[in-house]
Amino acid sequence: MVLQLPTNHQLHKHTVDKVKPDVFFWLLSSFDMIRGINMGQHWVNEEMTGCDLGDARLNQRLAVMLEALGDRPDKSLPTAFQDWANTKAAYRFFANENVSEDKILEGHFAASALRIQATDGPILILQDTTEFSFKRSSPEKIGFINESTGRKMKEGRHLKHTVCGLLMHASLAITTEGLPLGLTAAKFWTRNKFKGTEALKRKVNPTRVPIEQKESMRWLDNLQRSTELAGSPERCVHIGDRESDIFELFCLAQDLGTHFLIRSCVDRLAGEGDTTISQVMAKTQVSGTHDIHFRDKRGNQQEATLSVKYATMTVCPPIGKQKKYPKQKLGIIFAEEKNPPEGRSPIIWKLVTNLPVATHADAVQKLVWYSRRWNIETFFKTLKTGCRIEDIRLATADRLANCIALCCVVSWRISWLTILQRQSSTTSPAAVFTDIERTLLDRSMPSNRQGTRRDIAFYMTAVARLGGYLDRSSDPLPGTTVLWRGFIRLADLVAGFQAANPDASSTCG
Repeated sequence: MVLQLPTNHQLHKHTVDKVKPDVFFWLLSSFDMIRGINMGQHWVNEEMTGCDLGDARLNQRLAVMLEALGDRPDKSLPTAFQDWANTKAAYRFFANENVSEDKILEGHFAASALRIQATDGPILILQDTTEFSFKRSSPEKIGFINESTGRKMKEGRHLKHTVCGLLMHASLAITTEGLPLGLTAAKFWTRNKFKGTEALKRKVNPTRVPIEQKESMRWLDNLQRSTELAGSPERCVHIGDRESDIFELFCLAQDLGTHFLIRSCVDRLAGEGDTTISQVMAKTQVSGTHDIHFRDKRGNQQEATLSVKYATMTVCPPIGKQKKYPKQKLGIIFAEEKNPPEGRSPIIWKLVTNLPVATHADAVQKLVWYSRRWNIETFFKTLKTGCRIEDIRLATADRLANCIALCCVVSWRISWLTILQRQSSTTSPAAVFTDIERTLLDRSMPSNRQGTRRDIAFYMTAVARLGGYLDRSSDPLPGTTVLWRGFIRLADLVAGFQAANPDASSTCG
């Protein structure tokens, strides 16, 4: 009798609506192990399942490159790919006209959608933009970001130089507990060198320029793409900083039937246009307080108590666009720290949302959700520092964008593992580590930890110790930095083990 196992696609189709993320990955891992797939490549297979570059050889090369970068995320391309043949193949891949960042991320987007469907409750979709700057002798091959002001010259003027590089606007889906589920949209672009932009702003009111002609359109594009990918508009809450305070975004969210929670930077007209949001909130009573914990610029743990007030009001579009867009009924939340310590500015959050805010508990919930926005900053840090994007020597913008797209998947995985080991003790270690990796990690732990239960937290702690984590009782849980260092050392240990035991299989005990 032949056991007919479902394909990954069939498994996704029948289970994603019923299982949680840790069970979801354990199921996929179990089926793949039965089929005999190398578990070291399992996560690569999952992120590449929905990817089609139009050529089987390109698809295979993409998987090989993703695994290599995942093993050594902070190394140069030649170091990550180990030899000249693989390095040359990678350079050709990035330069291939049939390869683009959208096609590279297509499989990851599909996997993100499945992870979203495998969870319950609201999904927070974080949006933000980051810059990658590069030093090149021919910056025109990449593009321009802005002009930077340097040292002051003898004649009194400041030396200015052009910064070349790429910008990326990304959307990252997370659970309300902070577990990253993956990217849902990403846009790469460069700018032409702007001349006279500031003078133009003095002549033209930016609010009267159509949104389609401004870079701000990226916020609307990502909102629409992410909502369509998630498949459940009513579950999505799109979160952005003050740059996302765009009235067109409010209207698009209403049209799509989805939600937003953004930090406001504009004191908009309210009611019938005879007052403003700040004037209404000035008359609103404080509903209570909310305590938050955070780290300051030096990394020290801080605590702040915010006074909270909320209101629901009609918000008017900008004067120049009142004939084009309707008024919106929105919830407004003001949270302000009244007594900040000396030497630190007070924390002030002014949030706008189309979610219901009827009670103090509702307002606090939205404040907690907005605080999750820092997750995308951590993702960008991992991408820049962990994968060392700005050290890559590729010559053109297209090649760099292709490489960054590939590193985005690696960065997401490191972020996912960091949070997973904090939240889910039921995840099977086999969903993350091969048998060889688990054996080596078992041996790396000190004798006083050998009796500890072999769960996902045990093995993630072992990885963190390889990356420099001291594992003292007073230490906080390991972060992304020590984890990516630990995974690099683990990859070297596996390579050494396999070199010393060429006949060993992936199922060593």
